[in-house]
Amino acid sequence: MMRSSLRLSLALLLMVAAACENLPGRPTESQRPINPIDVTDFGALWGKHCAGCHGTDGKFAAARPLNDPLYLGVVSDAVLRQVVAHGVAGTAMPGFLSDDGLGLNAKQLELVLAGMRARWAKEDALAGLQPPPYRARYPGSAAAGGAVFARACASCHGADGQGGSVAHSVVDPSFLALVSDQSLRSTVIFGRSDLQMPDWRGTAGRPLSAQDVDNVVAWLAAHRVEFPGRPYPKDRQPAANAAAAEQPEPAGTEKNHG
Repeated sequence: MMRSSLRLSLALLLMVAAACENLPGRPTESQRPINPIDVTDFGALWGKHCAGCHGTDGKFAAARPLNDPLYLGVVSDAVLRQVVAHGVAGTAMPGFLSDDGLGLNAKQLELVLAGMRARWAKEDALAGLQPPPYRARYPGSAAAGGAVFARACASCHGADGQGGSVAHSVVDPSFLALVSDQSLRSTVIFGRSDLQMPDWRGTAGRPLSAQDVDNVVAWLAAHRVEFPGRPYPKDRQPAANAAAAEQPEPAGTEKNHG
């Protein structure tokens, strides 16, 4: 008798368990949330960690477009891995390497790198081309860079870099505070194909040399200020702004040093 009751109880328990699997609103296996550390889909990883700055399709966003065959043809996986894993100090680019589900674990990081190349790289992107070195080999000259900017950049960004009829300012202190010299260099070399900004070859048939790139990046970097958005000490102004600060003020005016 006891064994019969035990069998009946067990049968009822199995029936209840089976019924629970079919309760209204219960998610199917495909609908169950995936642990962040187990996500292996490139689209999901890119959308969560990268698209906010680099764009849904790797372009048309605030940060450098990574959907750029020229850029991917020059920059090695080692460099990309370092940047994605550890970020870039002093910029808005954080490091994503993490095992807590809040970033990318080592396997996911490799999936992102492989996915970028599979979707956006082209084997012949650099065929017949010799772009300037990705990393600067020598310090640039800001003074010489002014002439490079006037020749190659001013037609779009204005004679002083503060914006023209085609493109916006590239010497805005807030902008320069958010980007590294390497980021400036990458933009000068590779352009912004998504925004119709030409690469180092320009549009007039006179490509920038490696020294030109060094110099124009030095000229741009010389416009940085220590505290963007605040009055800059007169004796420490960027060279490009110092001359304007020396101009005499109209009689009867006073400076506001607040």
